[in-house]
Amino acid sequence: MTSILTRTLRNLPLTYTWATKFPAQTQSKKTLTKPNVKNIVVVDGVRIPFLLSGTTYKDLMPHDLARAALKGLLHRTNIPKDSVDYIVYGTVIQEVKTSNVAREAALGAGFSDKIPAHTVTMACISSNQAMTTGFGLIASGQYDVVVAGGVELMSDVPIRHSRKMRKLMLELNKAKTLGQRLSVASKFRLNFLAPELPAVAEFSTSETMGHSADRLAAAFSVSRAEQDEYALRSHSLAKQAQEQGLLTDVIAFKVPGKDTVTKDNGIRPSSLEQMAKLKPAFVKPYGTVTAANSSFLTDGASAMLIMSEEKALALGYKPKAYLRDFVYVSQDPKDQLLLGPTYATPKVLEKAGLTLKDIDVFEFHEAFSGQILANFKAMDSDWFAQNYMGRKSKIGAPPLEKFNTWGGSLSLGHPFGATGCRLVMAAANRLRKDGGQYGLVAACAAGGQVSYTSSIGVF
Repeated sequence: MTSILTRTLRNLPLTYTWATKFPAQTQSKKTLTKPNVKNIVVVDGVRIPFLLSGTTYKDLMPHDLARAALKGLLHRTNIPKDSVDYIVYGTVIQEVKTSNVAREAALGAGFSDKIPAHTVTMACISSNQAMTTGFGLIASGQYDVVVAGGVELMSDVPIRHSRKMRKLMLELNKAKTLGQRLSVASKFRLNFLAPELPAVAEFSTSETMGHSADRLAAAFSVSRAEQDEYALRSHSLAKQAQEQGLLTDVIAFKVPGKDTVTKDNGIRPSSLEQMAKLKPAFVKPYGTVTAANSSFLTDGASAMLIMSEEKALALGYKPKAYLRDFVYVSQDPKDQLLLGPTYATPKVLEKAGLTLKDIDVFEFHEAFSGQILANFKAMDSDWFAQNYMGRKSKIGAPPLEKFNTWGGSLSLGHPFGATGCRLVMAAANRLRKDGGQYGLVAACAAGGQVSYTSSIGVF
């Protein structure tokens, strides 16, 4: 999905503080307001710290993380619980005990049992789908206030019995007499106990995403050194943003029975020399994708408060951003699994009536360094645009000085279902800090899909 946010001071009194913080606002760019269409705003958003799987969150359940994010959002915004009309959450690997994690987390956070909540799944763009679902509910006039978010707990993924063992157990459950039970039990074989381990692989191709990223990097001649350099950039920028207190969407989380967690723990700037020592993780022995230039398995949750502009102003809020336009695209999951941003960027910009030069802030999901750099090369290629996209010319690659300048998924972490909200809040907060007006958010996902939010408008 790709999406656009826009920044504006319209409807707010221009005080000295605001004028100083945003000195360029007197020369605002074009407005993306559409006639007879509701303006939809992001009031604020939060996330609990994103942690390496198997660390502090390992004994919790997904709804525990989501509940903490929801409580944090309530505390940050002071929104009355009964003012929320609907709750939507995204997740990828579902805990079978809480399949509708949105509902369980909402109840645990103290929301009324009269507030509907549902869960969506769309691989790594699940919380993007949650946000755009909320966007649609508000735009259609069904609701005015929606909470959207996402959660993932990779520390405790469901591990299934083998198909044969599951079938045997179900038959045994149906057996009524001792003879029937013994007959079913006699079918048992020791190899039935082999578990089915989850894998981050495409069902349609049986290829892991890392293997696909390695092939993509090779196809676009992205070297191992280039990938390591980009990964080091991500970690270095994230460390800098963390130390400077820029990651204001992160809230403290008191983990039951453990210490309070206050910051992401996957940010680890290394050196190119150390990174070069790592062996290929997927295509061996000559691949270029390693643990150092890939995003890591992460636990985390996020939440955002979305409203119609009219409702937000009526409640006294000064929202952070407008959500303007978004598109979803799907590509071939075999050879173009991670190229969605290249295809979606021109579509969302054209939909919003913008060009790449209009965008002040880019926030792209970093699944792999090779994926980001391959998209850059595809976006900056007339040949690719003409032969694969049916376009006359290239859209151009985002300038690095505007791209993921507070780090990205390679360093901050990637809880599959929660990353989309992090991307949008990072874009909104960067626009506010830098005085920009338009932000563009993109995230690729399994299945060859991508979400784009074009034109994030910030207040």
